[in-house]
Amino acid sequence: MERNVIEIFSSIQGEGKYVGYRQVFVRFEGCNLKCQYCDTENQPGMHPVCQVEAHAGAREFLAVPNPMHLQEIAERINSLLSELPHQAVSFTGGEPLLQADFIAALAPLVPAKFFLETNGTLTEPLSRVLDQTAIISMDIKLPSVVGKELWREHREFLQLAVQKEVYVKLVIAAETTDEEYAKAVQLIASVDPACPLILQPVTPAGGCKAAPPEKVLQYQAAALRELQDVRVIPQTHKSIGQL
Repeated sequence: MERNVIEIFSSIQGEGKYVGYRQVFVRFEGCNLKCQYCDTENQPGMHPVCQVEAHAGAREFLAVPNPMHLQEIAERINSLLSELPHQAVSFTGGEPLLQADFIAALAPLVPAKFFLETNGTLTEPLSRVLDQTAIISMDIKLPSVVGKELWREHREFLQLAVQKEVYVKLVIAAETTDEEYAKAVQLIASVDPACPLILQPVTPAGGCKAAPPEKVLQYQAAALRELQDVRVIPQTHKSIGQL
C-alpha cells in the first residue's frame, strides 16, 4: 500500500483545543472542498517528493520520493516519536479522510494516539477509521467560504464523531453572516451541547478579510447561550513562526 504524502514533521499544534501540544504531522494530498481561505497546496500529483523532517524540530528536511510505502511512512513517524514525547500523530491535508483506509492500516504500526484534522463532511470514511482515532478536530465549513451548503453532511458527521473525543472548529471572517453562524451553532447544540466549539478568527487569505474584534465577541456570546464550551483561539503557529 502506497500514498503520496506532502510532509511528515514534528511541531506544535497551532489550532483548536490542543493548541501548544507537540505532535507529529502527516500531511496528505487532496481535498473534496475548495475553501476560499485555504493556504495549503494539496493538489494531488503535484508532490514528487515528501518533505520528511530529519529530526524532531530540526527544520531540516529530506526529500523522499513519492509515493511512499505504508511501512516507510510508519518508520518515519516512529523515528520522530522516538526522539521526544508527542501528544499525538495528527493527520491533516488537504482532507485526510480521503486516505481513511491508509490511516487505518497505519494504526497497528504506530504506537501513538491518532488525531484527525478534518473538514467534517466524509461520514462513511470516518466510520472506517473511527476505531483507530482518538481525537477529532472537525471543521464546519460555512456557505460563505465554500460556496455551497453542507449542513446535512456536517450533521451526519458530528453524530458519528461524538462517539470519540471531538471538538468543532469554526473559522470566522468578515464575510461570515449572522444567519449561517447561528445555523452552525444550532447544528452543534442539536447533536451535543457539550461539544466544544472553537471560534478561529480567519488568517486573511484568498480574499477573506479578518472579522472585526467586536463581531468575534458577539459570536462567542451568542454561542455560549446554547453551548457549554466556546473558546476563541487564532492560528497561533503562524503568529510565532512555527510550521
